[in-house]
Amino acid sequence: MTTDSIDELFVEGLQELYYTEQQLVDALETLADQTNDEAASQAFTEHRDETMEHVERLEQVFEQIGEEPQEKEEQVVKALIDEHEQFAQENEGEVLDRYNMEVGQKTEHYEIASYGSITSLAEKTGHDEAADILAETLREEEQALEEVTQATEQFDQQEIAGD
Repeated sequence: MTTDSIDELFVEGLQELYYTEQQLVDALETLADQTNDEAASQAFTEHRDETMEHVERLEQVFEQIGEEPQEKEEQVVKALIDEHEQFAQENEGEVLDRYNMEVGQKTEHYEIASYGSITSLAEKTGHDEAADILAETLREEEQALEEVTQATEQFDQQEIAGD
């Protein structure tokens, strides 16, 4: 990947996030459906709804900067999804539930890092309105991580109590 400017780096980052959010809409639905733990399943469902809003916000940002919304494949996200699909084919029950929560946490950490970086690039390139929109999504990703983490902790406590 050759990028000649910070502006191009910003656009490529948006394209990767657009890909990420598009992929996660489906992935979060899968996680919600596969997870038997009610709190975790609910957290995945709620975050799926938020993720659809994130897609719309990214489309807003593209419009603000005069670019067509376009996806650029993000290898980290692709790998997480592929790894999850393989694991889910080979496992079930409590093991899959716990793994789904782990994947949710990994994904949120990745999104937080990505939105933090892209928000900074938006500010650096003078796209202040875009930076505000991206910062709002960053806050929601941080909240989603907290919710998945709490659901994971509750799941773990139930498992310990059940042993």
